Amino acid sequence: MVSRVSTVAFHGVEGVPVDVQIMIAPGKIGMQIVGLPDKAVAESRERVQAALHATGLALPAKRVTVNLAPADLPKEGSHFDLAIALGLMAAMGAIPADAISGYVVIGELNLDGTIANVAGALPAAMAANADDKGLICPAGCGPEAAWASADLDILAPRSLIAIANHFKGTQVLSRPQAAIRTGSGELPDLADIKGQESAKRALEVAAAGGHNLLMVGPPGAGKSMLAARLPSILPPLLPHELLDMSMVHSIAGKLAGGKLSDRRPFRAPHHSASMASLVGGGLKAMPGEASLAHHGVLFLDEFPEFPPQVLDALRQPLETGECVIARANHRVSYPARFQLVAAMNPCRCGMAGEPGHSCARGHRCVSDYQARISGPLMDRIDIRIDVPAVSALDLIGAQEQRESSASVAKRVARARDAQRERFAGLSYAATVNAHCSANLIEKLAEPDAAGLALLREAAEKMKFSARGYHRILKVARTIADLDGKAQVGRMHIGEAIAYRATPGHQNDTTGATHAM
Repeated sequence: MVSRVSTVAFHGVEGVPVDVQIMIAPGKIGMQIVGLPDKAVAESRERVQAALHATGLALPAKRVTVNLAPADLPKEGSHFDLAIALGLMAAMGAIPADAISGYVVIGELNLDGTIANVAGALPAAMAANADDKGLICPAGCGPEAAWASADLDILAPRSLIAIANHFKGTQVLSRPQAAIRTGSGELPDLADIKGQESAKRALEVAAAGGHNLLMVGPPGAGKSMLAARLPSILPPLLPHELLDMSMVHSIAGKLAGGKLSDRRPFRAPHHSASMASLVGGGLKAMPGEASLAHHGVLFLDEFPEFPPQVLDALRQPLETGECVIARANHRVSYPARFQLVAAMNPCRCGMAGEPGHSCARGHRCVSDYQARISGPLMDRIDIRIDVPAVSALDLIGAQEQRESSASVAKRVARARDAQRERFAGLSYAATVNAHCSANLIEKLAEPDAAGLALLREAAEKMKFSARGYHRILKVARTIADLDGKAQVGRMHIGEAIAYRATPGHQNDTTGATHAM
């Protein structure tokens, strides 16, 4: 007789059905696990036997074969433990075989029979719900799994004994409640920043349209402070964004206590990060920082200090919204619709262009440093601004009234609402201007006669690429949304062109800015 239990293997953020087949038959005493298991799955043999012994059960003196079907699909992770244990208990008659047939099972076993938390409870719950089955998962993962559906039957036991008693009817396991983790403490406020009004304006435009932003300035100018305050003016996550983001964080094991976070992610990896840590990969092809920033912000400080090949790996995610990790035997895709915010010094010594300062290496100090960022990657950055230094004397005694993040967030929210309504009326999947297609943005951001003349003049002088042209239209559309205007005008085009200029090379735009 063969007992069967359903579980899942994770392929990206999707749960692929796996059938755990267990046969107890005469033969050489022992337990074998087949079906392309990795080291963690193979070691479950010892964990399962110890957990069953702690529960008061012992494997019969027969040959036990565990098959994880389909056999040609690699199985990774420790979440197969509970499915194997329940299958063995069903085969031995400890629990009714038909009781677990309607569930997808995940969980890791401790040696004392308790069930440890595992990564991927939310994707597993989504897969179970799509297959019209319930879910059995560790107690700590129950609040996370409950978000998949209000109608999903979820059992979240703390031990093997608890699940056995539930099926016997001597103990009832209540359905866990969906839980959310509210952000601890207040986010940094824009009112803390003195001066830098033009940079604050660029930050507002970037937040309103989801645009990528590059800030260039000397050390101590406030670039990192500005970036850290971007989450405080971003709108709350939409319900589908919350689930999309949490699916990635669940696979990565980042949901503490099974609670979903209501804040947009803000990821700030160090510039020594490898390509696998940034875009995903490694032995198990796990999601990287770009995917963990899905529907949030990826902040790269000291932008040119990242290895050039690592930065260039972001070009595809910035364009397509996903990170594709290809291996010889499989291909994994993780969503990565993030907003890139980067900060850098103008040169290696950091002070190029500052009054009274001259680089020891001359112009090469600037050119060699900025050349570490490839042209194609720079072309994907919508807004590029200079952040000049603010002296200590400027800060002493400065008592001007500064605008708070709350008031800026209201304008950003109104602009985002206008974009969402516009795209919904067109049955378009995007929710912000930055993600709009080239064909559609030409219709939505068609400028008036004066704006078109300015755009044509700037295009002749600045030699925009096709991508650059469309990104100017996207930024101009966002600026018009902030102003509450249906028509993109000359003023909006002019500001968008100014943001497109490469910091340190504004001379190319002199004609365009004078034409404004």
